[in-house]
Amino acid sequence: MRWWDIDRVLELEKGLFPEDAWSRGMFWSELAHARGPEATRRYVVALSDGQVVGYAGLAAQGELGDVQTIAVARDHWGTGLGGQLLTELLRAATAFECAEVMLECRVDNTRAQKLYERFGFEAIGFRRGYYQPGNVDALVMRLTTEPGSGPADGPTSGQGTEING
Repeated sequence: MRWWDIDRVLELEKGLFPEDAWSRGMFWSELAHARGPEATRRYVVALSDGQVVGYAGLAAQGELGDVQTIAVARDHWGTGLGGQLLTELLRAATAFECAEVMLECRVDNTRAQKLYERFGFEAIGFRRGYYQPGNVDALVMRLTTEPGSGPADGPTSGQGTEING
């Protein structure tokens, strides 16, 4: 993801997460940490016919990676794109030498939970009222990797979709 993708990402963000969409400033702030030798973030977009149809981001600190966001346009649900985006984030976690990757997922988003479980994430707790203003709880999930192995394995597909970082 680059700065010129932000407008198209925001359109998708607001459509998918109308109550708790990220702001332009939040994306800019994350991208500010995604370049150069001291980078601690990896953000990617998925394009289909020149349109942003998905995006995802990871933050890394020491041996811990955290999935910040992952989103797929509704008309691309079920195509494997979510798995492709998650695979890219897990590759980044490997590059950042993260021993574990954490994420929060809305408790009512069973589609996303199933995706994360297919990749080996396990539920470890809850964050009450995490998603505001709707006061929706978050399920906290963790993926732990073996030393020397990469967490970037998992089911992928996604015909005609290009992932750009």
